[in-house]
Amino acid sequence: MASSIVLFGPPGAGKGTQAGNIVAITGKPQVSTGDMLRAALAAGTTLGLEAKGYMEAGQLVPDEVIIGLIEERLTQSDASDGVLFDGFPRTIAQAEALAEIADVSVVIAIEVPDSRIVERICGRYTCNSCDAVYHDTFNPTSAQGGVMICDQCGHTEMKRRADDNEETVRTRLTAYHAQTAPLA
Repeated sequence: MASSIVLFGPPGAGKGTQAGNIVAITGKPQVSTGDMLRAALAAGTTLGLEAKGYMEAGQLVPDEVIIGLIEERLTQSDASDGVLFDGFPRTIAQAEALAEIADVSVVIAIEVPDSRIVERICGRYTCNSCDAVYHDTFNPTSAQGGVMICDQCGHTEMKRRADDNEETVRTRLTAYHAQTAPLA
């Protein structure tokens, strides 16, 4: 496998935004364990259901589950020239596994104060139809008569992630500082 890139940072630091920029420049596919887990959850897979309890409690999903997801993803043809790992690895065990299964040439660490993270995450929401991302303060949707309207597709139903609340965010940040920050 060709050389890959690792993007580190706490939840809500802007990894997804920066990953989009990096993908546009490098052409490498973005591999986000969070997105992979949410897709498995939405599809109702065994893995998704297993991960659900951990995610809703703000806890990290067990290493063996995440490593299995990554190993499977790296077998896909678009990963042959390397990938952009967005939020992986998160633990020492995951970092050790990554060293065995991929060549990493660049590591980028994003740092944001916890108070800003809480503000970012608790205010975000997405369009139910096209998944455009908005924020109560920084990037609100248009509104007509008190109804939010997606600026991308015109849909009027928005959603927030179940785990985007202050208590869960603080739990996630504690886990990040204990288990992931030392890797960066």
